[in-house]
Amino acid sequence: NLMRDMLLGHEILQMDETTVQVLKEPDKPPTSKSYMWVQRGGPPGRPVILFDYDPSRSQAVPERLLEGYRGYLQCDGYGGYAAVGRREGVLLVGCWAHVRRKFDEAIKAQGKKARAGRATQGLTYIRKLYRIEKLAEGASPEERYRMRQEQAVPVLNKMRVWLDKSLPEVPPRSATGRALNYLAGEWQKLVRYVEDGRLAIDNNATERTIRPFVIGRNNWLFSDTTRGAEASARLYSLISTAR
Repeated sequence: NLMRDMLLGHEILQMDETTVQVLKEPDKPPTSKSYMWVQRGGPPGRPVILFDYDPSRSQAVPERLLEGYRGYLQCDGYGGYAAVGRREGVLLVGCWAHVRRKFDEAIKAQGKKARAGRATQGLTYIRKLYRIEKLAEGASPEERYRMRQEQAVPVLNKMRVWLDKSLPEVPPRSATGRALNYLAGEWQKLVRYVEDGRLAIDNNATERTIRPFVIGRNNWLFSDTTRGAEASARLYSLISTAR
């Protein structure tokens, strides 16, 4: 509870979720999926990391976990976070790593004989944005904000013009079309990171936090009961925060 107070008391929070199997979940078959929700935030340089178990992936879960929170919430494009984003005082921030993966998938879908096209161009824009972040490593939030305004904003402006031109020309059900439509749907959240030098370009820090849990899950496979899953959540929270 003290960790949650500290987490919700700061203005930047990241969130993601992953699956977990619980054999004795009331009113659910043993083979069904439940979820471990992960929140990362708190004091700069001393993040609080909280794992929370819930049998559901519905929007009611982040609404409950983030009750009273005001600030930036960085997450992927999953619609379950939308309700929190509609609250007064909450601003959703997108994840460029998810966009990059979709353009990567589009290039791979074209096979070995793929020619440089819109998927390649989209990836080129994204790589430029990440190069700017690389140059800004170690900079203060104020300096990072200045660099993004001077260097990233012009790239984003060009990318938006390219996106608007490309959308009507690419079949929406193709791999490239899906990548373009995801980018368009998330655009307002994706460009928000340039507004504040404290924000990250992606949600990778939270995904790295989840990775030890995923590796463990590959070995222990499931929790027997909900009490066991909740105990795991508390232990992973303490150890991850201590690390």
